[in-house]
Amino acid sequence: MTEQLGRDRSVTGNADDTAQVRVITQDGPATQKVPRVPPTSVMPRHRVSRPPVFPKISWFLEEVGAMFASGFEAIRLGFRLGVPVGEFLDQCWFLAKVTTLPLILISVPFGAVIALEVGGLLQQIGAQSQLGAAMVLAVVREQAPLATALLIAGAGGSAMCADIGSRKIRDEISAMEVMGVQPLQRLVLPRLLACMLVALLLDSIVSVAGIAGGLYFGTQSIHITASSFFATFGELSQLADLAMALLKAVVFGFIAAMVACYKGMTAKGGPKGVGDAVNQAVVITFMVSFFINFVLTVIYFNFIPQRGI
Repeated sequence: MTEQLGRDRSVTGNADDTAQVRVITQDGPATQKVPRVPPTSVMPRHRVSRPPVFPKISWFLEEVGAMFASGFEAIRLGFRLGVPVGEFLDQCWFLAKVTTLPLILISVPFGAVIALEVGGLLQQIGAQSQLGAAMVLAVVREQAPLATALLIAGAGGSAMCADIGSRKIRDEISAMEVMGVQPLQRLVLPRLLACMLVALLLDSIVSVAGIAGGLYFGTQSIHITASSFFATFGELSQLADLAMALLKAVVFGFIAAMVACYKGMTAKGGPKGVGDAVNQAVVITFMVSFFINFVLTVIYFNFIPQRGI
């Protein structure tokens, strides 16, 4: 049995940072080397993880980052493994079927409201003949992409999230991974491409329907002629406005499909979890789309010169 007597203070540390300790063994006194313990003041301190100051904002930013990462990963897998053409066409037909008619029905009154509001203001300053130019800017540049994003997210994105979420809780996603099938390439990628293509086409339909509604109510309430309405189309608008509107539509379609698919892939907790995922997908899509719309608009106005009368 070994009994430690104490540290020999006359012995200094060696090159290997050890100290000699005198002990008593069965054979008599002996000296052993033990590691030297640093003073308490220089002991390494463990960093304590602190909770974020704004946990909801941190959670939202992490979710958005994970969504964009999954969307770009699906596109990367598409370049490597190809696109499921059949699933892509099915999703295109489904989106066009559930969004075209509602989008037209909300675009006509939306354009009418813009015509009444802007037309009344122009009539007060004696410039009601410029209603056509104002309608083109308001409808083509702002109304059409946002209305497309709202319908794609509300009608198409919610259905996508529910479909993928139900597959997730039935372990179909796990079965696909076991069989060597990439869920991002097989399920997410065709929905991403379908939303982008359909949003691009629907943006044109919304523009035509909105301008038609503005034309009808402008001629009825402000009593302008159709010829003066169409004559001012190109006074304030330019080709860059149409290009920016189409770009916004494609970006909003990508965001709607990306958020819906991600929330469906991460759904858990049974049918209630799928319902919560659908709700979150729609809300997050609206928030991100409006923020991206603001960013793109600021970039557009800073780099594209605007046309004046």
